[in-house]
Amino acid sequence: MSGKFRVACVQNCAEREMAPSIEAVSKLIRGAAKDGAELIQLPELVTLFEPDNDLALKKTMPEAKDPGVAAFRALAKETGAWIIVGSVLLKESGSDKIVNRCLVIDSTGGIVSRYDKIHLFDVDLANGETYRESATVNGGDRAVLAPTPWGLLGLTICYDLRFAYLHRALAQAGASFLSIPAAFTHTTGKAHWHVLQRARAIETGCWVFAANQGGTHAEGKRTYGHSVIVNPWGEVVADGGEQPGFIIAEIDPAKVAEARGMVPALRHDRRFQGPERPVVGLAAAGE
Repeated sequence: MSGKFRVACVQNCAEREMAPSIEAVSKLIRGAAKDGAELIQLPELVTLFEPDNDLALKKTMPEAKDPGVAAFRALAKETGAWIIVGSVLLKESGSDKIVNRCLVIDSTGGIVSRYDKIHLFDVDLANGETYRESATVNGGDRAVLAPTPWGLLGLTICYDLRFAYLHRALAQAGASFLSIPAAFTHTTGKAHWHVLQRARAIETGCWVFAANQGGTHAEGKRTYGHSVIVNPWGEVVADGGEQPGFIIAEIDPAKVAEARGMVPALRHDRRFQGPERPVVGLAAAGE
């Protein structure tokens, strides 16, 4: 396990065009690096928040041509920081849909890991907002651990947060840190964001980095903000509030072993047979 290092989570309010979003986020990346961040995490959909599914498909590009990917690779090389691109929407050949992809970029600008969001957000909220991620996005099918100078980093995105087994699998495979960038809605964020991020840290004994978008986007879509860094004991050590900016915290990898030593739940997992549906009616009473 390596020594202490500094992590920043950038919080932005992405627009429905890439250029202004990239420009705003680039300034925050440079600011975080100037403040000593060695690992900088960006939110989900960091360069493009396009509520219209047809327009989203038209505006996305292959990874090799995406202006956000190019900008963040250049910024990693410029600043010497590792950058977790929370996610960008990308076209892939042979499909009429796109992928929601996280990229981990090292300090030379090289892409060391890719993760495609597994769980897709399809919901009708009580306030009238509707989200159909599966209408345009192909879900991933593989959990990913990214190697970093500080240890293994488990990659998930936004709605993945609600699926505890994914994060536990990453921890069981060696992750000391979990990356959970998001564009969490204001409605669900207010109710569940902090408790779920803390739960994922507590259950796994991992540090959690969770950059979130925050603000009002095109067509009145609202994201919650409150990017957080959570220690392995489940304590929030930094919270980004509601406005664009960044948070930064010193990360002590030794806290992982400390938390897991106090609650060694990862070592106590057991295989078990799944439950059977109970029989309803007279047969259940033995008649």
